Formats: sequence, C-alpha cells, structure tokens
Amino acid sequence: MKLSAIVLGLVGFAASGNAVLAQQLSADDVKWINQCIADNKGGASGAVIRKYCFCMNEKMGENETRSITEWEKANPAARRACDRESGWR
Repeated sequence: MKLSAIVLGLVGFAASGNAVLAQQLSADDVKWINQCIADNKGGASGAVIRKYCFCMNEKMGENETRSITEWEKANPAARRACDRESGWR
C-alpha cells in the first residue's frame, strides 16, 4: 500500500512537468510529501495539494525532523509562499 502511494505521488509529480526534481527526492522526502498530501486531502484539488507539499518540502532543511504539517505551523511565511506558488485559495 505504501509503495503504491509513493509511486502515485511520484507519477503525479512527474506528470506536472517537474521530472528532474522527482529524481532528486529521497525516500524520506517522498514519505513526508505523501503524509502532507494525506493531511491536506480535501482542502484543495489533488494537483494543488501535491504542488503545495512539494514546495513546503523544498523549503524545509534536510535535517528537519518535524512533518511538513508541523513545520508549516511554525513557518507562516513559507506557508504563504507555497500557498501562492501552488494556487491554493
């Protein structure tokens, strides 16, 4: 089940035209992005949520231990920037 979620996330991301970045994602990045997508399900379209979660993941440091959902609460400027970038309304 987890593998299919990872594959689905990567396929959706690659389809959005960002295949180069998808190749640079670690398994940990994919885990956090998929959790972010699950945490935000229903808040916007799937494409917008996916773009938002990738944006937030990119803004976080490599050694961050909090989830994207936890991190975004402590970093409202990053959240607003990713809202704009993803088209979240």
